[in-house]
Amino acid sequence: MIKIANRLIGLGQPPFIIAEMSGNHNQSLERALAIVDAAAEAGAHAIKLQTYTADTMTIEAHSGAFTIGDKDSLWAGRNLYDLYKEAHTPWEWHAPIMARAKERGLIAFSTPFDETAVDFLEGLGVPAYKIASFENIHLPLIRKVAATGKPIVMSTGMASLAELDEAVTAARDAGCRDLVLLKCTSTYPATPENTNLATIPHLRDMFGCEVGLSDHTMGVGVAVAATALGASVIEKHFTLRRADGGVDSAFSLEPEELRALVVETSRAAAAMGEVAYGPTEAEKKSLIFRRSLYLVRDVEEGEVLTHDNVRIIRPAGGLPPKAIDIVLGMRTRRKAARGTPLTWDLLR
Repeated sequence: MIKIANRLIGLGQPPFIIAEMSGNHNQSLERALAIVDAAAEAGAHAIKLQTYTADTMTIEAHSGAFTIGDKDSLWAGRNLYDLYKEAHTPWEWHAPIMARAKERGLIAFSTPFDETAVDFLEGLGVPAYKIASFENIHLPLIRKVAATGKPIVMSTGMASLAELDEAVTAARDAGCRDLVLLKCTSTYPATPENTNLATIPHLRDMFGCEVGLSDHTMGVGVAVAATALGASVIEKHFTLRRADGGVDSAFSLEPEELRALVVETSRAAAAMGEVAYGPTEAEKKSLIFRRSLYLVRDVEEGEVLTHDNVRIIRPAGGLPPKAIDIVLGMRTRRKAARGTPLTWDLLR
């Protein structure tokens, strides 16, 4: 169990739902503030930003390596510098966005992509940090973030087990005590088939920390399944309307979908419970509606019990159904009316 701001995170708690704004503000502060409002109204617990500029992310160059060549990518053919320039959240927007989040009861934090972003975010007093999948091999950045002593939420996309061990070791050695690892598939969007949720409990066992899911699939089904496997944090990209466009809109949730995510993952967490057999307290009142042995015809003293006068019916009250083969052929001790539960004291 860990704590981010005033929120407990761990098994036994509803999943901590992070609405990732990313570049879905479409370079409009007004839209960014509206996204915060919509996330709060949908029931999210946190809003997350990304803190970088095109210049802190890459260099302005147009050779082949600086252009996205994957024809299946949402950003196929885009130059990296131009894409990051379009998608970044202006640093001067962070304070008003975070202030709006506080007004709406949301925890606001960010993903820094270089050390200068950490210094900037420390000046804003963020309560936690996110390490993106693409940065989980950036050990100097991880050490810088860990040295703040604040909780770290780290995505695991693309990382081998050895790379994750290096990242976790770097974080802990530099001062991180509260760590969450998010299973992540770094494709945009991701498919259920390449999400491999079975990794979630393995992550918890391997690294002894809270675990969750950074989810790029469509809908909420994968997140609900992750919750059932022990995810205590769910991160989803969020926008007002996918039809409005934006660099990440295609795999982002809309407000009603985010509301469903909050509700359904909370239900999934509540349903986990513990290993239990036998009737629960709530079920005990339903035991009366089990089947048992009843007389279905009036019988006389000494009458032989057969399928004609004994049946397995509802409600309970008589001998259990498994006794049917024993009682058939036995005789009654006394007269009994139709609808009498069959009990041993009625037999001889």
